[in-house]
Amino acid sequence: MSTLRYPLLILWLLTIACGLAGQASFAAELTHHIAGRVTSERGPEAGVWVIAETSDLKTEFSRIVVTNDDGRFVVPDLPKAKYRLWVRGYGLRDSKSVEAALGQDVALRVSVAKTAAEAAEIYPANYWFSLIRPPAANTFAAKGSSTSAAIQQDWMATLKEECINCHPVGDTWTRNLPGQGDPIARWAKRLAETSGPNPDPYLEGMEKGQRKRMTDTIDLLGRDRSLAMFADWTTRIEKGELPAEAPPRPAGVERNLVLTLWGWSLNENGIGAAVHDEVSTDKRNPTVNANGPVFGTQYRYGRLAVLDPNTHVSSTVDIPGFSPPIPHRVITIPHNPMFDQKGRVWSTIVGPEGTSPSYCLEGKQSPFAQYFPRRLPTGRQIALYDPASGKPMELISTCFNTHHLAFDTDTDNTVYFSGDTTVVGWFKTNEWDRSHDANKAQGWCPVVLDTNGDGKITPDSKSWNGAVGGEAGGGGEEGAGKVAKSIDVTDPTKDTQITGFPYGVNVDYHDHSVWSAIWRPSLLPSGISRMEVGANPPQTCKAEYYEPPRRPDGTYPAYNGRGVEVDSKGVVWIAYGSGQLGRFDRRKCKVLNGPTATGQHCPEGWSFYDMPGPKIAGVSDGTADWPYLIWLDLHNILGLGRDVPVLPGNNSDSLLALDPQAGKWTVIRVPYPHGLFPRGLDGRIDDPKAGWKGRGLWAAYGMTQNATIHIEGTMPGRLVKVQLRPDPLAQ
Repeated sequence: MSTLRYPLLILWLLTIACGLAGQASFAAELTHHIAGRVTSERGPEAGVWVIAETSDLKTEFSRIVVTNDDGRFVVPDLPKAKYRLWVRGYGLRDSKSVEAALGQDVALRVSVAKTAAEAAEIYPANYWFSLIRPPAANTFAAKGSSTSAAIQQDWMATLKEECINCHPVGDTWTRNLPGQGDPIARWAKRLAETSGPNPDPYLEGMEKGQRKRMTDTIDLLGRDRSLAMFADWTTRIEKGELPAEAPPRPAGVERNLVLTLWGWSLNENGIGAAVHDEVSTDKRNPTVNANGPVFGTQYRYGRLAVLDPNTHVSSTVDIPGFSPPIPHRVITIPHNPMFDQKGRVWSTIVGPEGTSPSYCLEGKQSPFAQYFPRRLPTGRQIALYDPASGKPMELISTCFNTHHLAFDTDTDNTVYFSGDTTVVGWFKTNEWDRSHDANKAQGWCPVVLDTNGDGKITPDSKSWNGAVGGEAGGGGEEGAGKVAKSIDVTDPTKDTQITGFPYGVNVDYHDHSVWSAIWRPSLLPSGISRMEVGANPPQTCKAEYYEPPRRPDGTYPAYNGRGVEVDSKGVVWIAYGSGQLGRFDRRKCKVLNGPTATGQHCPEGWSFYDMPGPKIAGVSDGTADWPYLIWLDLHNILGLGRDVPVLPGNNSDSLLALDPQAGKWTVIRVPYPHGLFPRGLDGRIDDPKAGWKGRGLWAAYGMTQNATIHIEGTMPGRLVKVQLRPDPLAQ
């Protein structure tokens, strides 16, 4: 007995000693962290979010992590401050906050939701939107339809594009209908009324324009049945109907998440202003601006928002002539910002009024004007800001409209633009630096298909099928200018010009071709265009156009293409407003030109993936989510691999990353505050040797117009940094 007892006693003492040493070691490691465990009446809670937030810094700050299988968590690398910690998780009630300091190991207690309705309160908007009951597919007909939509897909494309474009549909604000009495009348009132007098006439005018857009959309969809649909939706929710499925908790690599959020983009009153999207680095070289400030476009105020993530200071940069806004202009909406290799920020804005520069029209001044002259009374232009110089922002006039932009890797560091219904435009930034001559730096080409199959485009624009003059251009998706309704190869011996509003734009770095998501006159199906500029534009410009394959019944596997990205193999990825991701491999195409090459000539190049989350009952294609653009992880910044496409889930509080090989999605949910509305995404490497800590994906609560009212909490404008560590407890 004694010979057995003492070894067991020694083993027991050693076990205690090791445990105490481990606890001491763990506590020592918590110098800049807060750790702990989350439990409920059921025991440890795995896959729930722990939110650490503080107001002690120069702007609102929070960091969010996910618990492991044992309910343990570590909130790493926190700035010195006092923090409030609380828990949010599916199936739970939000916990009360607990004060904590750096170095502490905190026990967090949370309660299980008492009812399914209580649990569903924090579901993402798409789960609630999935309860909507759109008109059945068999109620539409190409002839005799009671709305402008010929098929259900067309109707759904308009509904999602016009509604979710501005705010999550299904969030607390939209699914709870205020007032009493007839729900149809209440919905009509909700859509028609503004939120009250605005002290800024400029912003009040924008809000009225947005309200008109909503009522116009209802009329477009068919006023009676649209209002009836929304009324039925909110009435059923008022009576207790809940989403048919609950969102899953984070699992696997999703639990390795570290989210950091800052309040930013404040207006003069200290209120968060709408940011369209943000940028932190040069997409081609993500170490540009390492550890530097992040820039966003203040959508309504004509400024750049700036956040220094090291000092936690938020500031703004004025756009000359637009801050304060010019009274007689309706809207300026600075848009898509991008860094170049020199650390300068390029963005697009609504340009000054007046006539086009003479070189846009005069062939003696520009070969592009000789080939295809341009007349733009007003429209988007270029704004250039150099943070290092401290000089005011430069405004540059272009002969084409601008919207989104993307840099090439060519020797001219050319930047290409979407946003013009008639041409693809570009700007050679190196030439601008040499000459400061906008005429020499820019060029443009109409989108013309080689439908006669001779391998080139006939230079005489008057001879093209579907020829459209150079005065159409549009100024954004709200006014897309003159657009041909169909591609009609009347004469197969001629080339064919196409028009349509191109939204997202990106460049294939292999062959320098320019890809755009082009709406054409309708969201259905909307295709993608490829522009080959060639060695001697405009004479060498040549375009191609591709659409998702049309089925025998006239429907498509996906529709409403918005953003495009090109991976390292030259494969094109497309974000579809139908709630899907598209993949197009041009290498598989059997036909590239000729009279049949008008969109439906390469079905073999396509494949499609539904975004995760619920579908809408009675809608066969797509999901209840809606992506704005798409970002491709060319540099493995997230740690999920190279060439991983990431969609901003504008209706699901999430960023959605697809493993192209396995076809499996990683859902990066931003659980608080509800209302994440990411536009463009951006990945930066601050330190290539620091592993996950030196890398991050950036996103913003990017809103349009007055939709900031939908964001949970008191700080509408927030910037988000996303990181994935090796495991949920990695420090």
